[in-house]
Amino acid sequence: MHRKAHHIMQTMAVWLAVQAPAWAQTADSAGAPGAAAALVRPMLVAQESIRAADTAWVMTATALVLLMTLPGVALFYAGMVRRKNVLNTMASVLAVAALVSVLWFAVGYSWAFTPGSSWLGGGSRMWFDGLDYVMASGKVAVSHLAPHIPESVYAMFQLGFAIITAALVVGAVVERMRFSALLLFIGLWTVLVYAPIAHWVWEPGGWLVQLGALDFAGGAVVHINAGVAGLVCAWFLGPRRGYGREPFEPYNLGLTMVGACLLWVGWFGFNAGSAVAADGRAGLALVVTHIAAAAGAIAWMMGEWVVRQRPSLLGLCSGLVAGLVAITPAAGFVTPVSALLIGAVAGLACYWGATGLKRWLGADDSLDVFGVHGIGGIVGSLLTGVLADKAIGGVSASLSVQALGVLAVMGYSVVATALLLWLTRLLVVDLRVDDASELTGLDIALHRERLGG
Repeated sequence: MHRKAHHIMQTMAVWLAVQAPAWAQTADSAGAPGAAAALVRPMLVAQESIRAADTAWVMTATALVLLMTLPGVALFYAGMVRRKNVLNTMASVLAVAALVSVLWFAVGYSWAFTPGSSWLGGGSRMWFDGLDYVMASGKVAVSHLAPHIPESVYAMFQLGFAIITAALVVGAVVERMRFSALLLFIGLWTVLVYAPIAHWVWEPGGWLVQLGALDFAGGAVVHINAGVAGLVCAWFLGPRRGYGREPFEPYNLGLTMVGACLLWVGWFGFNAGSAVAADGRAGLALVVTHIAAAAGAIAWMMGEWVVRQRPSLLGLCSGLVAGLVAITPAAGFVTPVSALLIGAVAGLACYWGATGLKRWLGADDSLDVFGVHGIGGIVGSLLTGVLADKAIGGVSASLSVQALGVLAVMGYSVVATALLLWLTRLLVVDLRVDDASELTGLDIALHRERLGG
């Protein structure tokens, strides 16, 4: 590592050391009872106070959310790239899942979901410190965000969200980004972009929560964040060789369809699980999730049918994902009829995002991460401000506050992603593989492996 990069790392280490005490301090959190100082220490409660049905449901939802990435996203993406890059795409998703898991354990969960400042959580749960179960005394640790289930379950449920958010970014950079550069960038991005935004939106002391921004399961935290980051990565890397001049034939759209259907099934855990209870709200979230996915698939199909005179399997898959993305922020706040509208609008908006808008932006966002997840997240977040029903969610929605949240997440993600890509380029020398490796394919060039069959 050259001297300049070493100096940058030293500077960051000093800055983090200086800031850590401040992040660990607590302030009173709106919605959390009692003094916030008590919340940063392990909260041990009697095992009998844990609700078994809620715990079982959130554990099931955790498995469903992980299923969305492994193998859902891996198959969804691998089917759309060229044959010579299928294994690299799968390896990227798998490696990202493992890396984010370790970082979440070390620091990400604590910075996202413990009280601290309005911008970042504290350090009380680093290395999952305090996530205890004491058999002798019948005590178990709980979070102030979900005091009726073990905190170990809540931390793992939220880990699934962190994993899929980082994995989604992979779709914007496939077929040309160095594996080492990708892992370094995603590691930094998870800790310095995802965790702070999750704190703003989901922890009671976060500044967007305080303003009244609504995001039931990740429209802004997951999808707008990942979509914008993917777009910045695509701009930063530049287009693939031959982009726009030669056809890039997908390897196997059958894999993409299987991946999309795994996402559809897994999304029930994603949205209904975010109720953190086995109750009526979770049931409604499950219903609206399914309706929005179906509406998104039909709307994209019809748009494609009108514009191109033919429907496609890829369009149907993309449309159902668009509907799922858009209902995510609204799932715990809207009626089934509103879900139908949200899914239909998202299907058409994301179709435009992956075609006309993509051409206008001029970025080779390889698998339309911004066009589907970014645009879908924006549509869903804004429509939440219009269609949220106070009788369902118990809170009032504001379109202006939702718009502010969208702009804040987009702005921070753009700036921070660009800075982290710049830093990654300094540390890894180059973000892209060389021309010969890109021509050969990343499976052989980076992994010395070839797809069988």
